[in-house]
Amino acid sequence: MAQTATARAKGPLVWMNMDQKELNDAYDQMVYAPNRDQVHKRNIFNSDRVRARLGTPKRHTYGPTPIEALDLFATSKPNAPINVFIHGGAWRQRTAADYAFLAEMFVNVDAHFIALDFVGVENSNGNLLPMADQVRRAVAWVYKNAKSFGGDPERIYVSSQSSGAHLAGNVVTTDWAKYGVPTNVVKGALLCSGMYDLKPVRLSKRSEYVAFTDQVEEELSSIRHLGRLNCPLLVAHGTYETPEFQRQAREFAAAVKAAGKPVTLLVGEGYNHFEMTEMIGNPLSLLGSAVLEQMKLK
Repeated sequence: MAQTATARAKGPLVWMNMDQKELNDAYDQMVYAPNRDQVHKRNIFNSDRVRARLGTPKRHTYGPTPIEALDLFATSKPNAPINVFIHGGAWRQRTAADYAFLAEMFVNVDAHFIALDFVGVENSNGNLLPMADQVRRAVAWVYKNAKSFGGDPERIYVSSQSSGAHLAGNVVTTDWAKYGVPTNVVKGALLCSGMYDLKPVRLSKRSEYVAFTDQVEEELSSIRHLGRLNCPLLVAHGTYETPEFQRQAREFAAAVKAAGKPVTLLVGEGYNHFEMTEMIGNPLSLLGSAVLEQMKLK
């Protein structure tokens, strides 16, 4: 009779009730959502179809380096609201072009859709600070240039997913005086499947490719800077996400509520980390309908 495999011996606790392997797994999406590449191929396929219908987006630069640019899918309606999307990808390089599939919902309800490009950690020596600065500067650029493409600078919203939601958390807790725009430049945001406290992330195997420092952890943990939050938030996670990503969403939403700021926690039943993104561009979905309601659009 063959022997059954013995249970893995639990190691010393590293974070909460997790040992190192459990914590590493909790910040490794492929452990909980092995269909990552399938979903990404689907996103690229649908992005090509959206570009075929809407046309090639206008490309604008918001900064001096080649990566500091954005894709604009513009609506023909003048003075229209704007949704700025910040993509995920474990802080590694991805392209705005892969997320064009989200644009059609916004354009169809007379809103502009903007997808940002920004540096990945493999091109920033593992430093997250340049990424946060770039997405902040991009939002400031959108505000300062909105009227040039028919946008309303007083109706800028942000949507995001995964490490992009971490960066969006930084965006909504920015000291905007440093960027020359009003404190309330962002009127609302969707933070989907993000990280809002970098302490446990720093303890995980993500520290193998991200150069976490005390400064990075403190400055880019948005849960620690809620005093600078000036807009309503939609915070979302799926029920098939890792336990840490679910906890991060719940505790961040609870902290925002405790700070007296408006927040709604949205839970995608049956969705994993990568599948959650697809809902953002679907007006009938949990996330798409919530974003349109936040933007006061139908």
